[in-house]
Amino acid sequence: MDHSHHMGMNHTNHSSTMPPSHHHPTTSASHSHGGGDSHMMMPMTFYFGFKNVKLLFSGLVINTAGEMAGAFVAVFLLAMFYEGLKIARESLLRKSQVSIRYNSMPVPGPNGTILMETHKTVGQQMLSFPHLLQTVLHIIQVVISYFLMLIFMTYNGYLCIAVAAGAGTGYFLFSWKKAVVVDITEHCH
Repeated sequence: MDHSHHMGMNHTNHSSTMPPSHHHPTTSASHSHGGGDSHMMMPMTFYFGFKNVKLLFSGLVINTAGEMAGAFVAVFLLAMFYEGLKIARESLLRKSQVSIRYNSMPVPGPNGTILMETHKTVGQQMLSFPHLLQTVLHIIQVVISYFLMLIFMTYNGYLCIAVAAGAGTGYFLFSWKKAVVVDITEHCH
């Protein structure tokens, strides 16, 4: 590759840290695609460690066992909160439902008789405080679910265990009264 058009540039050999196909002498923090540490690759396999673990934001880096323990507890609680938020939203939705209508319809009964079956239809008004609250809580739930997904995608074993254990504990604590096991509104699981 001819770099003669870069007159006066420092031609440091980066071949020990970067593959030859990506070697470019003008690579700097302003030219890198990762916004800084262009030589650091994100791990793509699970690992257990606590050195230089970036957690969601560039300024939030874990470097000690104590920091990892704190991050484990925080992620565990976040995953537990996520599960509690899902159940709280369902409970609030049931409590805020209005516009109850009863519809009766004939259905065939035994021995050719006709029975009247009553169905309850429940709705909610769009421009109401309960719906606004549901919308805000939904946004928070989606953001938390993506944070948990990104934390899991660090491939750090400790943080992945914290997400799974927190979600399991949250489900155990908050969902035991839940009648329906299947949740079709799930976002990232």
